[in-house]
Amino acid sequence: MPEETAWKPTIAVLGLGEAGSAIAGDLAAAGAVVRGYDPAVPAPAHIARVGGEAEAADGADLVLSVNSAHDAAGALRAGVAGVRAGAVWADLNTASPGLKRSLDGIARAHGVRFADVAIMAPVPGRGLRTPMLASGDGAADVAAVLAPLGAAVEVLPDGPGAAAARKLLRSVFFKGLAAAVVESLEAARSAGCESWLRDDITAELTRASADTVDRLVTGTHRHSVRRAAEMAAAADMLTDLGVPPLVASASRDLLERLSAKATAPMDQTDPGTLGDPSVRSDAPGLR
Repeated sequence: MPEETAWKPTIAVLGLGEAGSAIAGDLAAAGAVVRGYDPAVPAPAHIARVGGEAEAADGADLVLSVNSAHDAAGALRAGVAGVRAGAVWADLNTASPGLKRSLDGIARAHGVRFADVAIMAPVPGRGLRTPMLASGDGAADVAAVLAPLGAAVEVLPDGPGAAAARKLLRSVFFKGLAAAVVESLEAARSAGCESWLRDDITAELTRASADTVDRLVTGTHRHSVRRAAEMAAAADMLTDLGVPPLVASASRDLLERLSAKATAPMDQTDPGTLGDPSVRSDAPGLR
């Protein structure tokens, strides 16, 4: 008997920038038939070249749109006519949940199933193995096609926009943390103590533990009045150093909003509580 031939999915990758080209290359290396299209970047030799989005989607089992949020709707409108029955259009762009739901509506109007896919880590160095979240009607199919090729796709039970929301909520923390580090080190450089602050930040992050988030949240609410004044002073200092206090001012504004709603006695900056090591929210470690 002849040997059974393993099924090779045909996958269209729209957008061959840093992320798209890495994912397309890994898909081809894993045995998929890959069609690539990017109006600004020619497809590499190991990827079938096509003349547009609809041609790339024609006959594909899965279409991966890896363009940008700005180009997502245009790519979908240009390519949706080429999507065969049963195939899925997966949008991997970093976009708002609202835009993902809008894309789902466009796809549905053409009888095409849609998946909102969020790439949850930088693609360079990981390629197809970058963790992904997927939601929407086509999410399970995305996982079914990509997982055997080496991808890690977690399927969420919610509709389009759910994957995007989780990615962006995570971004508020990680990008906000990065921005705070960059701003504080820039100010420390102007103040002549960058090395000291870098070491202090490193030590604080290294000491973080399972209860760090609870401590940060509790302390921020409990001491919002005092901390708002502290961040106002920090913003003034950065201005004097010639560093725009974007993160410091945002922190001050958030703390002022919380302090306006505070009602507990401890929120009244009781001198007896300041510096008290028994107050866990102000204990050493990310405070």
